[in-house]
Amino acid sequence: MSNYKIAGRVIRDGEADFERLLASVHGEADRPLCLCRTPGIPMYVAKAANKYLLKRMPNSGADHAAGCDSYEPPPELSGLGQVLGTAIQEDLEGATLLKLDFSLSKSGSRTPPAPSGKEKDSVSSDGNKLTLRGMLHFLWEEAGFNRWSPAMENRRNWYVIRKHLLAASESKTAKGSALNELLYIPESFSLEHKDAINERRHAHLMRIAAPEKGARKLMVAIGEVKGIEKGRYGMKVVLKHLPDYSFALDEDTHKKLAKRFEPELSMWDAHQGSHLMMVATFGVSAVGVANIVEVALMLVNDRWIPFEDSYEHMVLEKLCAAERRFMKGLRYNMPSTKPLAVAVLTDIEPKPHALYITPTGADDQFVEEQAALMAQSDMPAWHWDARAGSMPALPDSTDHR
Repeated sequence: MSNYKIAGRVIRDGEADFERLLASVHGEADRPLCLCRTPGIPMYVAKAANKYLLKRMPNSGADHAAGCDSYEPPPELSGLGQVLGTAIQEDLEGATLLKLDFSLSKSGSRTPPAPSGKEKDSVSSDGNKLTLRGMLHFLWEEAGFNRWSPAMENRRNWYVIRKHLLAASESKTAKGSALNELLYIPESFSLEHKDAINERRHAHLMRIAAPEKGARKLMVAIGEVKGIEKGRYGMKVVLKHLPDYSFALDEDTHKKLAKRFEPELSMWDAHQGSHLMMVATFGVSAVGVANIVEVALMLVNDRWIPFEDSYEHMVLEKLCAAERRFMKGLRYNMPSTKPLAVAVLTDIEPKPHALYITPTGADDQFVEEQAALMAQSDMPAWHWDARAGSMPALPDSTDHR
């Protein structure tokens, strides 16, 4: 928790009067201050779902102390920098507009797109709109699941993941609709409450059941994959916590999915305890069958932190075992051919350290761009060249809490 100065009073987040103080200064010119640094960093008060929230000013995350709840690494160290201000547009009232590069409607004659997340070789990939994977990364980061501290150990499960993803979707709009109305995230399964859960799911999904004429409305599903299986007619994706309902996947899309996300699928099989997350647009037929239109996959470890390859998995395991505090970098729209910081250690003062990995398959262009990224950043860098050998020692923490 952090200390703030609001209406002349120093108060800690979580104290009884905190939200009342926020309400008293909402819309006022005199801004609250975060006291993580002297003389304080201006914040603003947003109102969402009848609650008052204290939020950092746009593009000010790197100004906060590394241990502050509002700290955020410089956007150029992740894929966020490419989409912030274009695909992701925030205002000072707490509302966020997301521009999406995937459709939320489908005509009967339209050919289904390839699985989302197709790698681009060009540096001119469109950062003006979020891909499916980019939207999932945004929600994951908004929910705080790319952050880690020792206090989070054993505190994440599907109930927590779902709760915070839905909270992260509040005050966000996309395609002219509230984002939380476009999402379907399965509830934690309970045999005791099975019928009530099924009724709520049915009511939620049947809002987009196929009309007799015109374009079909689509929704976005986010869930943990239990299996991708052969059904009676084609393939199907089965999600955990959704044992009696599946998402149909046509043969062509399944082949493209298996090819595009072969690394994620193979690592899911190799790393015990990892979770395979699916984000997909889908429609619902008139008889209630869900059909996937576009899909992307994201792999997370047993602490629900995303990782891209076995090298990143090793670094995350090492950091967590050493009880370090860090923030994981996410790609958003960036292809894997472009370098970014794997993570930023936030338990080092006065400056956090950025962690970089050169994987064994890196080409000369990747190496050159990664070297330039490290040189141009004013953040100290730790670098593991996996082509040269084993992982070097991590920088020591200066946090003795």
